[in-house]
Amino acid sequence: MTWVSVDLCLVPIGVGVSLSPFIAACQRQIAKSGLKSQLGPNGTAIEGPWEEVMACVHACHQDVHRMGAPRIYTTLKINTRTDRNQSFEDKVNAVERCLNP
Repeated sequence: MTWVSVDLCLVPIGVGVSLSPFIAACQRQIAKSGLKSQLGPNGTAIEGPWEEVMACVHACHQDVHRMGAPRIYTTLKINTRTDRNQSFEDKVNAVERCLNP
């Protein structure tokens, strides 16, 4: 099983300037998936098994289209490792240790 950490930034197009309801729908879908996630100001970090994370991204797209978005532009940064398991908290903590030796 391939473990993946992604940064998801989903932008509905053609729905006006307020995107919060659409992002909230995605957050509900992510919560429903049971995957570990962290909402940020410009996207959401999600981690878990590759197939489950990609299925979650797909479900987010489906929900946002159902809400009336005729188009969605998504950027997805994908990080995988084969040498060890590393959560997004582990990555942040590693940098913080360098900042505060």
